[in-house]
Amino acid sequence: MDSVKEDDVLGEQREGLLLDGTKIAWHRERIEAWLRGEKVAPITVDMSLTRACNFACHFCYAMLQENDRQIINQKVIYDFLEDCADIGVKAISLVSDGESTISPVFINTVVRGSELGINMAVGTNAFTLTERKLEEILPHLTYLRVNFSAGEPKRYAEIMGVKEDWFFRVCENIKTMMKIKKRDNLDVTIGMQMVLMPEYEDQIIPIAKLGQELQPDYLVIKHCSDNEEGSLGVQYGKYKGMYEKLKEVETYSEEGGYQVVVKWSKIKAEGTRSYQRCYGAPLMLQMSGSGLVAPCGGLFNEKYKKFHIGNIATKRFKDIFNSKEYWDVMNYLASPKFNAQKMCASLCLQHKVNEYLDAIVKGQIVLRDPAGEPPQHLNFI
Repeated sequence: MDSVKEDDVLGEQREGLLLDGTKIAWHRERIEAWLRGEKVAPITVDMSLTRACNFACHFCYAMLQENDRQIINQKVIYDFLEDCADIGVKAISLVSDGESTISPVFINTVVRGSELGINMAVGTNAFTLTERKLEEILPHLTYLRVNFSAGEPKRYAEIMGVKEDWFFRVCENIKTMMKIKKRDNLDVTIGMQMVLMPEYEDQIIPIAKLGQELQPDYLVIKHCSDNEEGSLGVQYGKYKGMYEKLKEVETYSEEGGYQVVVKWSKIKAEGTRSYQRCYGAPLMLQMSGSGLVAPCGGLFNEKYKKFHIGNIATKRFKDIFNSKEYWDVMNYLASPKFNAQKMCASLCLQHKVNEYLDAIVKGQIVLRDPAGEPPQHLNFI
């Protein structure tokens, strides 16, 4: 498409949640500083504490992201969190390319980040999240999202690469999360996420029904990203055949409670982009569980070494952020030398942020304060 509409980029709120869009517009002061060419700190950092994982998901992009591994120990992560607070990072999501919950520093990271005033969030398979761990972390989290891509035990085992009985353990952990949240009246949002590949169509209805049973705050059904070579074999043209089923499960949403949200904007995009420059990386930075600082997950792999800026295990993040290398990479991605339509993985984390910033630069959208109430989780853009 040649242009974008503001409402299409920002998305629509459901029960105060904005799960298909971007919250970047509510950070006008940071955008204005970026437009002036200032060195702006990321609003959100998406990272992991390890490259390791106890699952073997069929759809996992992390297998395409291998790079030189370092250990993120307690000193490394505490120094990193302090640097983030100092330079103005507002939120950290422990998602990225590893299962952070199996790191020895997971609980300490969540608690310390929260104590420093940073909004903390976790994306996880939730297998190791016992009641004791949940009691410790839930008061310090903005949201906890469970990756759960099937509604039936057998298919869960096949898709997620684990034993069938793990399905039941994770279901119990989700029930425990909701019990603690309601008991203590916590602000944390508990969600489930299905990464949808066309071959998982049979699980769309079962997982929506499972959500009705477990009663998290929401279930989000999203596309599956692929790299520029199509290594995961995602057939984006086949999503169209699932539209009716996806519309049906949205009707499972309950007023004032469980919401089923389909990420229509990315599913309908079928892996395409309207922009060529990557403007979003400085405002929404991704980091590997190896400690690697790179602009985005699509560039973690060792073959993209020219985009690798540093490693928090060997250098303080504030020094990396202030380095010439950091800004040389960010400026290159925003220059005519870079073309996101040809040189990037499909539908990346920064996609909606890029759409918005590109439209601002092109004058298609006027930078202004958004109308209406701001959504929840504002600092996770």
